[in-house]
Amino acid sequence: MFRTKSVEQSILDTEEPEHALKKSLSALDLTVFGVGVIIGTGIFVLTGQVAKETAGPATAIAFAVAGVVCALAALCYAEFASTVPVAGSAYTFAYAALGELVAWIIGWDLVLEFALGTAVVAVGWSGYVRSLMDNVDWTMPEVLSGTDVAEGFGFDILAFALVLLLTVILVVGMKLSARVTSVVVAIKVAVVLMVIIAGLFFIKAENYKPFIPPAEKQPAGSGWDAPLVQLLFGYEPTNFGVMGIFTAASIVFFAFIGFDVVATAAEETKLPQRDMPRGILGSLIICTVLYVAVSIVVTGMQNYRELSVSAPLADAFKATGHPFYAGLISFGAAVGLTTVCMILLLGQTRVFFAMSRDGLLPRFFSKTHPRFRTPYRPTILLGVLIAVIAGFTSIEELATLVNIGTLFAFVVVALGVLVLRRTQPNLPRAFRTPWVPVLPIASVAASVWLMLNLPVETWVRFGVWMVLGVIIYFVYGRSHSRMAKEGR
Repeated sequence: MFRTKSVEQSILDTEEPEHALKKSLSALDLTVFGVGVIIGTGIFVLTGQVAKETAGPATAIAFAVAGVVCALAALCYAEFASTVPVAGSAYTFAYAALGELVAWIIGWDLVLEFALGTAVVAVGWSGYVRSLMDNVDWTMPEVLSGTDVAEGFGFDILAFALVLLLTVILVVGMKLSARVTSVVVAIKVAVVLMVIIAGLFFIKAENYKPFIPPAEKQPAGSGWDAPLVQLLFGYEPTNFGVMGIFTAASIVFFAFIGFDVVATAAEETKLPQRDMPRGILGSLIICTVLYVAVSIVVTGMQNYRELSVSAPLADAFKATGHPFYAGLISFGAAVGLTTVCMILLLGQTRVFFAMSRDGLLPRFFSKTHPRFRTPYRPTILLGVLIAVIAGFTSIEELATLVNIGTLFAFVVVALGVLVLRRTQPNLPRAFRTPWVPVLPIASVAASVWLMLNLPVETWVRFGVWMVLGVIIYFVYGRSHSRMAKEGR
């Protein structure tokens, strides 16, 4: 259960002709992927919600705090991704440092995280597109607009079609995926920059007063809805005030989810030792700066208590009498979510592919396409499954599982850096995480704290999924593992 797979063996496995991925990505491609997946609903939605309910104008500080927490994890990811340039991200890193069972658990966790994330984003994209269609008097039939319509039955045809289209793009090749992503990310970043630049002309200084509003106690949670930290330690989260900034940071943190997906493309990168750290850290820095700037502009345009929760950026421009910008922002949101969906799907297929190549899942899924050199079998399987989930299911209540899954991966990667530094101190490392062991320990502590702020219900669902994964490992994965069959 605790046998580890050496870095040398992991790299050797990537050279098998039938199981090798095509190397076509550069540092720029990776940075674009990172920006493409990070900038999504967070910057278009969470900004207003957090400013209005939790932190006020100090939301900018909350984004900076969340960015620092992610940076701690990103530095750990950068060391692993440059040292073990193999598909699978945290799964592969855990296999090298912590053992097979831990690797299986984190891989199983990532499969859930990316699958639900893709479906949730696809449903969100569908909502933005329907909103744009309504603006020009094009109305989708209710039965094809999602769930909770037509007497309890509905099918979200737009979300379903989006996932299938992205599946085809991913099968055809990573370079095509990178080109599509580059175009879409350029549009999305242009819209964000437009918000910042145009919004500067509508800022009113009085909207920043007070910059940190007086503290208010949150309503006490109870039962399944209460944060785990409240039940364990009696901690009462605070809205506004200095502590409200940290409460807000635990919320806006989820706007950064996705930079870890960059690490799943390590095996398809031309110079992973150099480019993986650049792609991971570069995309995170760019997005943090954009998030902070947008939150400063939006809270300056409109008093934080008057901000819209559902569409704060667009409604802030409407409130200042500029509906044109509001429509452009909605367009940017719809376009931007396309890349988020594609890159999450990309991440899941690479983790699934890596687990299959190691024998923990059927090896049938580890063969690459003879022409495109992409893992087409898991891509098609998972793409169709997620398309059906997105079409038939309204899964907002499961979205927090994406968050706890990501934080769990952060914890495993940070611990993996500590273990591998001790067990293989002489391993060549193109990038070294600074201030070890202090920084990885700080990353673990920050991630665990944010996990404790999630509801008990989320922990229970996550626990059930993990137990199911452990059962599958002992029934199938342990005996079919390549490590076991080769006596390693």
